[in-house]
Amino acid sequence: MTGTANRSINTTARLAGGLYLAIAPFAIFGIMYVPSVLVVPGDPSETARNIKASELLFRMGTVSHLIGQVIFIFVALILYRLLKAVNKEHALLMVVLALLSVAMAFLNEANHLAVLLLLGGPEYRATPASDQVYDQAMLFLDMRASGILLTQVFWGLWLLPLGCLVFQSQFLPWLLGVLVIIGGCGYVVDCGAQLLFPGLDLGISQFTFVGEVLFPLWLLIRGVNAERWSALASQPAVGPSDR
Repeated sequence: MTGTANRSINTTARLAGGLYLAIAPFAIFGIMYVPSVLVVPGDPSETARNIKASELLFRMGTVSHLIGQVIFIFVALILYRLLKAVNKEHALLMVVLALLSVAMAFLNEANHLAVLLLLGGPEYRATPASDQVYDQAMLFLDMRASGILLTQVFWGLWLLPLGCLVFQSQFLPWLLGVLVIIGGCGYVVDCGAQLLFPGLDLGISQFTFVGEVLFPLWLLIRGVNAERWSALASQPAVGPSDR
């Protein structure tokens, strides 16, 4: 039974790592690639023409981003199963913060749908009023970008309890936990700087994301120390009040 349990938890770890990595292409396509192709900063008319000419690509960007968020839900729940033995309350906090980011991301995509509603209406025809429609569409695109910025706060916050759990786990390298925490701080600092000083892009998260790559890769390739995980899981659940 012990061998079966050990294989089971490593299957869980590898599933979490694989799904975590699978989020990246969906996020890159929906958040970065599609806007870079269709949105022309400062030119609502050209942006509107691009979206109208490539409506399927625009819709694919929305769908891709949402698929990534659905996968993220399963990642958070699987990691909860893996890490709740370390500290159940911290693991629950991790899941709550992750799910909050998913809810915000889904609501934020309504801005993309609003753009399609505007550009698909009769006002889209080349008339004097169409310039106003283009401006409104650009506003919704800007709101979507701002929504992603706000969601980024929770992308950072959920990494903090995750990193602490990995650091304390004893069945995963403590250094991975440190790198994950640093990655979470990078997201939060970048977002805070842009909110306080519009136009200021520190880009810290471009250098602190390493933990988000190494952690799922470790889970996928190496798994966890199953014996240590089993020993910890057999103990009573630990919360902050028990430490």
